[in-house]
Amino acid sequence: MHNKTEHTAYNKMWHQTQEALNSLLDKESQKMMEPQRNQVFIFQMLATFYIKYVQIFRNLENVYDQIVHPQKRILIRKILDAVMGRILELKNEMVELELTEFHYFDDILQDLKLAPQQLDIPIPKYFLKEKLEIIKGREKILSQILAESELGVSAKKYQVKPMPLEEAVKLIQIAERARQGRLRAMFMKQIYLQEYRAKQARLLGDKVADAGAAALRIQKNPPPLLNEVSTAIIQADRLSHLRNKVQIKHEEEYRDALVTIKDDLKLTEGLDIKENLQDQIRHWFIECSADLWKNRDESWNFPQDYDPELIREDKRKELESEIRAQVDELMRQELKNLKLAVNREKELSVRPGKKKGGKKVSDAYAWEAEGGTELTIESLYKELVEEGLLIQALKVSLSDYIGEYSYLGTSLRQVSIEPMPSLLDVRQLITLYGILPLGSAAVHEKAPLVKSLLLAGPSGVGKKMLVHAICTETGANLFNLSAANITGKYPGKNGLQMMLHVVFKVARKLQPSVVWIGDTEKTFYKKVPHAERKMEPKRLKKQLPKMLKLLKPDDRILIVGTTKRPFDAELQSFCKVYQKIILVPRPDYASRYVLWKEIIQRHGGVITDTLSVSCLAKITDGFTQGHIVRVVKEVLTERRIRQQPNKPLTALEFIASLTSMNPVYQEEEDSFKN
Repeated sequence: MHNKTEHTAYNKMWHQTQEALNSLLDKESQKMMEPQRNQVFIFQMLATFYIKYVQIFRNLENVYDQIVHPQKRILIRKILDAVMGRILELKNEMVELELTEFHYFDDILQDLKLAPQQLDIPIPKYFLKEKLEIIKGREKILSQILAESELGVSAKKYQVKPMPLEEAVKLIQIAERARQGRLRAMFMKQIYLQEYRAKQARLLGDKVADAGAAALRIQKNPPPLLNEVSTAIIQADRLSHLRNKVQIKHEEEYRDALVTIKDDLKLTEGLDIKENLQDQIRHWFIECSADLWKNRDESWNFPQDYDPELIREDKRKELESEIRAQVDELMRQELKNLKLAVNREKELSVRPGKKKGGKKVSDAYAWEAEGGTELTIESLYKELVEEGLLIQALKVSLSDYIGEYSYLGTSLRQVSIEPMPSLLDVRQLITLYGILPLGSAAVHEKAPLVKSLLLAGPSGVGKKMLVHAICTETGANLFNLSAANITGKYPGKNGLQMMLHVVFKVARKLQPSVVWIGDTEKTFYKKVPHAERKMEPKRLKKQLPKMLKLLKPDDRILIVGTTKRPFDAELQSFCKVYQKIILVPRPDYASRYVLWKEIIQRHGGVITDTLSVSCLAKITDGFTQGHIVRVVKEVLTERRIRQQPNKPLTALEFIASLTSMNPVYQEEEDSFKN
């Protein structure tokens, strides 16, 4: 009964969402037919459609995740991908209209009576759910290769030297005596503390309880079990797992039914279908004969000789086919000659008279063929892991990137003040440009294509965390092509071309993939610092634009650069490579308030009236998420967490730890903004 009610509820949600989608499509087609020149009106229209599509997307994602009917799920999946693509198209239109990546909808949300949280774009659960086994298998292989390579490196680094038996025994004895001494000291410290506490209790007139009495008191008043509080959450998780099992079971039954029902139809209706087809073909024969001969004038053909006109019609078709083949061959040769002539003109204009030796870029992609054998993906994958170019992504969800919405964006723009984007604006752009296209092949092929992304912001704002979150949410491989990481690997021009060929070959075969270039300003340095010349940081500068050109809509590969000093780069080539540039700012007051509260609780802290989170958020203006996490870890030691019932946390403890850290000043942030 419960399952039936749930199915009815989700079917009802689907039908309501479908009606809303049909209504929105009608309105959109009507509005698009009306030409408009007012930029503000056009933006309001696009933003309204965008918000409504996001609401439809949220509902469809929920329905697709929960509904178990396999054929309904196939249809919903197509609609879900189409809605995702339309959201990206509208976002692209708004960017082209306003020439900024960040948009503010607070006035429209107010008119539509929606909360800002309803603008949050969910990440479809099917991105990971449908390839969970593949991801687990890949992670297992990656862990094994890393473990083997670490063992090999440690064996090379630390070669065992022969040692006399007496020295070995003496070394073991020293270590054992030191261990026993530490244990003895710890034991004596515990006895001293116990005696000291008892003495203090007697001085204060408190009754000293023995261990048995203390244990009895704790047993009488047990702490509330977490399970009692979170019964509803556990029940929801259990139902979700059961529903997933039902979905998988129904999918398997549906695939089996595609075969069995076809076989049954062949047995039961095969003969009838065969007879119907034969009748149709016979009927066609009769129609052709009637069309050709019924109304044909044969008064001239008294001896009933052959009709030359009919022969001409048949032979004309045959002759056209033969001549077409000859013409095609001639035109192919003509096109080839034209290409050769154009290429020769280009070569003469670029390199008049002088030929350079060496290998062409295109030849680098045939290096395997030159060796006679093509390497397998498994061997290339292992090679990249051992070289440190393919790394394990940290398990970080995008929801862990905590922040708050910008509630005054539109109001500030109305008075010609460009607001600083909030952390949740950044999170939304990462979802739109990174996660949705990588997660869905259909969206990546048909929506506006984003090949590269740059995250620019001061140190500690979570740029690397966002890169790892993209990989976690989509199950993507993570390739590290940072200047520091490729130093000394695959030397020379041919080596560099080989490295890029291998990286992008594996990335294509095992897509989705993220190619991360950390401190990417080094690749585009205006002038390489003297201390970094040996690193050759600009190795990738000329090759990256070529690699981007080779990426096609069916290649789910995203190049992500991170930088804390974009002003050190040569801007022209820098901006050519990165299609989308996202500013990751330091957190504002609202985001800092949420961050302090969340991070303290995550690390075992209890927020009471003695701890003013608002005061902490105000004082830490200019400090980043990295600073806040570091301070919380320093303050909330195991000992301090145990002391909380008797000694609640105060803001002063956290402020004291902040004094040794340098904040991000307004001038530095303005340099990113400008």
